[in-house]
Amino acid sequence: MTTSHFKVAVIQDSAPSGDALAAVHRARDLIAQSAAMGAKVVVFPEAFVGGYPKGADFGTRVGSRSAEGRQAFAAYASGAIQVPGTETELLSQAARVHRVQVVIGVIERKGGTLYCAALGFDHEGCLRGRHRKVMPTAAERLIWGFGDGSTLDVWDSPQGRIGAVICWENYMPLLRTAMYAQGIQLYCAPTVDDRETWLPTMRHIAIEGRCFVLSASQFTDGVSAPKQQIRGGSCIVSPLGEVLAGPVFGERTILTAEVDLSRLIEAKFDLDTTGHYARPDIFQLSVNTSRRKPVNWQWDVSSDASDPPSPQ
Repeated sequence: MTTSHFKVAVIQDSAPSGDALAAVHRARDLIAQSAAMGAKVVVFPEAFVGGYPKGADFGTRVGSRSAEGRQAFAAYASGAIQVPGTETELLSQAARVHRVQVVIGVIERKGGTLYCAALGFDHEGCLRGRHRKVMPTAAERLIWGFGDGSTLDVWDSPQGRIGAVICWENYMPLLRTAMYAQGIQLYCAPTVDDRETWLPTMRHIAIEGRCFVLSASQFTDGVSAPKQQIRGGSCIVSPLGEVLAGPVFGERTILTAEVDLSRLIEAKFDLDTTGHYARPDIFQLSVNTSRRKPVNWQWDVSSDASDPPSPQ
C-alpha cells in the first residue's frame, strides 16, 4: 500500500574513491542517520561508491595513452564493485534494517568495463533498480561504458514509483519522457554537477514531469586539489517546481523534506506530458528496453557433443 505523506532525504557527501568497503560503510552510517531523522527514502550522489575522478585525464590524448594513465585507471577500477556482491549485500542490509528505500550512485565493474550506475534497494533489502548511465558525458567516455534501455527502471514502493536518472542524462528529453511514461513519482537525480544552473534544471524536470525531484550531489572539500572540488548543490523540488530543500553549497549535509503524493494528481490537472498533454498523433517515442549483448550464443541442441560452458 502506498503511503501518501512521508519524509525524504538527499545526501550531500562523498566517500573514498579507492576503497569500496569504506564507501559502503560510510553510506550505511548515512542511511542510519537519515532514518533517525524520519526519512523513508534516501538518495545518494552519483558515484558515491567508487568515486568521481574529477580532473583526471588518465594519461589520454587523441591517438595515445600513457603507461601511467593505464595504471591510474587500474587504481580507479579497484574501487568499483560487482553487482550483486559483498557491497550490495551490505547496502541491502542497511535498507532492510532501517526500512527505507535507498538510491545510491556506484561505479559498477562488469568484466573489464566500468559503468556509472544507480542502484535502488527497497525497504526489504531487495535490489529493485539497476540503472547504468546511458550516455557518459564528455571525457567520462574514457572510463565508463554505455548502459542500455534494459536498465531504465522505475519500481513500485510504499512511497510511490521511484526511478533514477544520472547527472547529464537529465538533459536528454527523450530519456526523461521514458521515465514520465512509466509513472515516475519520485524522480531521483544523483549528480556531481555543482553549477548554479543545476537547480533550474531540476525545477524544470519537476514541472515538466509533475513529479517530486530528489537530487543528491557530491561534496568534496578540495583542500589538497582545489580544481577537483565538488561543492554540492543538492535539492528537493515539488511537482509544481517549488524548492522544498536546498540548494546547499560548501558543506556535507543531509537535506530532508516532507512529501505528499496526493499533490501529484493535482499537479497533473493541467499538464501530463505523457497523458492528456501528449499529442501521439504527431509525436511518438520508441524505447528499446532489450538487453544489448555483444555476443549472442546459439547452441546446436541436436549435437551429441557435450554442452559447452555457459557464457558469462
